Amino acid sequence: MPITAKRALEVMGLFFLGWIIVLGRDILSPLLMAFFISIMLLPVYRFFRNKGLSDILSIVISLLALIIVFGLVIWFFSMQIGSLISDFPLIKKNVMNHLGTLSSWVEGKTPYSTAEQLNFIKEQSSKLLDYASSMLGGVAGSVTGTLIFIALLPIYIFLIMFYKNLLLRFVFLWFPEEKHEKVEETLREMQVIIKSYLFGLLIQVTYMTILLGGILLIIGIKHALLIGLIFAFLNLIPYVGALLGNVIGVLLTLASSSELWPIVTVLGVIAAVQFLDNNILMPRIVGSKVKINALATIVGVIVGGEIAGISGMFLSLPIIALLKVVFDRTDDFKQWGVLFGDEKPERSPMTEPAMRDDSEETREHLERKNKIDPAHE
Repeated sequence: MPITAKRALEVMGLFFLGWIIVLGRDILSPLLMAFFISIMLLPVYRFFRNKGLSDILSIVISLLALIIVFGLVIWFFSMQIGSLISDFPLIKKNVMNHLGTLSSWVEGKTPYSTAEQLNFIKEQSSKLLDYASSMLGGVAGSVTGTLIFIALLPIYIFLIMFYKNLLLRFVFLWFPEEKHEKVEETLREMQVIIKSYLFGLLIQVTYMTILLGGILLIIGIKHALLIGLIFAFLNLIPYVGALLGNVIGVLLTLASSSELWPIVTVLGVIAAVQFLDNNILMPRIVGSKVKINALATIVGVIVGGEIAGISGMFLSLPIIALLKVVFDRTDDFKQWGVLFGDEKPERSPMTEPAMRDDSEETREHLERKNKIDPAHE
């Protein structure tokens, strides 16, 4: 087949794949989430199987352990939210003080009086309320979708773990026997990457909550643990989540304090903890099995968010990592693996012909230069 026709088929295949994903996002989101969680639960499942328990009982115990962990997280979050709600009168007072200070500053710097500013705020508040009321139907649908997502998740996890051997047989039957060794290598590599990534995220959420919340608590910031927990979870969304976490941390601090110095303190502590996380802790925990470049990460997060909302943002990075593993092991799609990866050549392929080929020697050279470890157990 000519190269141009092959590339045209690839682009058409990507288009139809994207179309199917958009149409079936409500089905695929919980299914993909269940798949990733199932991989993470495999060590727990195997532990109980090695103890002589039956297949079904091992899966049920693994699911119960997962439910207990999530239940504790929800309980802790609810306790922190309850503490925040009890402070609403103080929060209202502090917000009014901050608005008064801001109004005085604006009046001194612009020709707008306090009365004109209040009228502007009232007009914008009215528009915001009208917009919010028009969105209630959408919010109700989103809540319904979230409840369906949560209800389907344990069912999908159980079925994926119960039928894992059947699913693996289905995958192998797609390929001729001479390709089975390569397929097995790819599947094992995918499992290693998923486990290291998801367990790393679980550890990251734990130490980010304790480290950030603990430091803010020692300093004397109100709702320190809530700020730490929210930032830890939002930080799971690459780039976008950290920005949202900073904004929410500032808003909680601003609403809970009559002074401005805590805001600077919160931003400084978040920056220090994030630097420690990005450069020291997370690389040692997750390692460098697969590196996804920043461009592919940002585009993936945005596209995932457009397709499936917050769950799509969370799922985008592990999906891209898996696609890269598959593309790197497939002769016809190696260029897509290069596009997703971070194996950046030091010299331009325009002037260095050796950087134009897709040989194993060139790939290993780029991995060594970019400090990327082979993803093998």
